Amino acid sequence: MIIYGKNAVIEALRSNKAVFRVYVQDTFASKSGEIEALCRRSNVKIEYVDKMTLFQLCKDEHHQGFVAEMEDYKYCEIEDIIKLADTRGEQPFVVILDGVEDPHNLGSILRVCECAGVHGVIIPKHNACPINSTVAKTSAGALEHMLVCKVTNINNVISHLKTLGLWIYAVELGGENIYKQNLKGAIALVIGSEGKGISALVKKNCDAIITMPMHGQVNSLNASVACGVAVFEVVRQRGN
Repeated sequence: MIIYGKNAVIEALRSNKAVFRVYVQDTFASKSGEIEALCRRSNVKIEYVDKMTLFQLCKDEHHQGFVAEMEDYKYCEIEDIIKLADTRGEQPFVVILDGVEDPHNLGSILRVCECAGVHGVIIPKHNACPINSTVAKTSAGALEHMLVCKVTNINNVISHLKTLGLWIYAVELGGENIYKQNLKGAIALVIGSEGKGISALVKKNCDAIITMPMHGQVNSLNASVACGVAVFEVVRQRGN
């Protein structure tokens, strides 16, 4: 897997994941001190190359002068997410994405979730964005510290999480005011796709629908923004 962007490369080197090689734009040599030190610590080869070589590697002009080759992202199991919550001594806090297709949205959501202490994010295998280089770049390194589970059927996952004691909340228009809902227990928040929102069946299987009050002329938020508002309301209520 190719990742790019300074923060993404730094966090990859800090993680326990295998980084095979790091490429730095030759004109950025004076700005690569931290990355050089991390490469030495992990015995990772570092090469200084021109800007065009980096572009050919990642197919993106926004590489910030830093690109790395590393092992493919390894998705986790639902049990790993629950185990992490147990290890931290916390009530499980999960985010389920129902068909988010934009890699920039997915990357932003992962960054928000990691900052908020979410234990894991669940994404569908089909009709949704997978983990890729753009997601890694947009997450600004958060991907390396976030558990992501890829599943075949979101509704089956919701049923399974309910058996584990989680309450499932759809973040969607037309529900109860999120600021008046008790979100302190073991919960999963469902965030819908950019265009269609949460599918009817998934919404039906949720325990409740919660909504951010809107006071402007536009009545919807970007998926990553909606996720950010919702997860940090959970953080606020939990008193973390």
